[in-house]
Amino acid sequence: MKKTLFLQAPSFDGFDGGAGSRYQAKREIKSFWYPTWLAQPAALVPGSRVLDAPADGLTVQQTLDIAADYELVIIHTSTPSFPTDAKFAEELKQRKPDVMIGMVGAKPAVDPGGTLGASEAIDFVCREEFDYTCQDVAAGKPLQDILGLSYRLPDGSLEHNGQRPMIENMDELPFVAPVYQRDLKIDNYFIGYLKHPYVSIYTGRGCRSRCTFCLWPQTVGGHRYRTRSAESVIAEVKWIKENMPEVKEIMFDDDTFTDFKPRVEEIARGLGQLGVTWSCNAKANVPYSTLKIMKENGLRLLLVGYESGDDQILLNIKKGLRTDIARRFTEDCRKLGIQIHGTFILGLPGETRETIEKTIEYAKEINPHTIQVSLAAPYPGTTLYRQAVENGWLEENKVINLVNDQGVQLAAISYPHLSREDIYHGVETFYKRFYFRPGKIWEIVREMLGSWDMMKRRLREGVEFFRFLRSHEA
Repeated sequence: MKKTLFLQAPSFDGFDGGAGSRYQAKREIKSFWYPTWLAQPAALVPGSRVLDAPADGLTVQQTLDIAADYELVIIHTSTPSFPTDAKFAEELKQRKPDVMIGMVGAKPAVDPGGTLGASEAIDFVCREEFDYTCQDVAAGKPLQDILGLSYRLPDGSLEHNGQRPMIENMDELPFVAPVYQRDLKIDNYFIGYLKHPYVSIYTGRGCRSRCTFCLWPQTVGGHRYRTRSAESVIAEVKWIKENMPEVKEIMFDDDTFTDFKPRVEEIARGLGQLGVTWSCNAKANVPYSTLKIMKENGLRLLLVGYESGDDQILLNIKKGLRTDIARRFTEDCRKLGIQIHGTFILGLPGETRETIEKTIEYAKEINPHTIQVSLAAPYPGTTLYRQAVENGWLEENKVINLVNDQGVQLAAISYPHLSREDIYHGVETFYKRFYFRPGKIWEIVREMLGSWDMMKRRLREGVEFFRFLRSHEA
């Protein structure tokens, strides 16, 4: 095996573009998701290391010092972080010309030729699911024999090997939690709505939903939800409980963990026997009976993508959900005492000033405990990107500025009736009108009064949040 480093390279200060992050930007409140998509192939490569430079607060020079000690460096990249990732690869090559550098992630999966063509420092990219592709490269297998690989030949031309099949038996993949424990500083992974410290893992890959904007199912994971057995999931959680006792919450990061109800209920009962606190992503259509079983077995919070309060927009983006169903689901959660972190997106197809207003009022009405408001991001490889180009909302082949030079998300799409500036500034309006209400303020104060740890945490987050609003308005 080559001495291998799986790297999230330094980028913008506080930028969460990690290989577990759906919202690749500097967030309102500094937070980091686990680099699960790097930890998984690392678990297959003996002697490898995962290095998450943004979460560790490492500078470019500090990261170069570490990376120069490896024969093979595999960098996770994304559309927003690619310029700085490519520059890092070039600086590493200058320091150590014989190092082999590859890239993984949605961007190289969608545009392997363009990714390789952007810099001669990049020797190869892995397309599709890249776990076993990385393992084959690290094992020294001839590049021409590795499925799912695109690489540079000695004469500078590019070669694209055949497609790698999707992984069907998800139980064959080793646990990622031991890699977290070995390589990561778990105190660095902080999400405002999860208990700290937390650990996030996947129990499957792929998403049956067809949301036009969602990146991973359209680029790497696919639309078939391939799941680990309940026994495998419970065994990894048991390992975490026994070996990482400081962990206060498990987050299941599957796009729609709740899709297969009997499986979710089986996992929930197993988690209940272990006595752990857990949260997960959920679509806003889970029946009361399933929610009740989940809650009775340790569920604390659901991360729910509401996206919009306008039914036509939900239809436009193929969300497969109506606001009346989401209202009923939210009320069921409230009755059961399940907290919700709700996510919303401004600037989706069909957006107007009126629909933005409607979504803000909808969010206030259903009143999740906390919210995240982001901007429609036309990532290459998604249906939203194709629609944006075809309709003139975005110029094809134009450099897509999804973030600014500080890593803050920008509005990339504009409409004849709604400018980028209107959509962009809708974010701070949304946050102010949701959070600056007497009832919501009291709800947060009451939460702070119940715990000194929560008091310190919310005060810190409050300072970061007001800084975000000021910078966003500017």
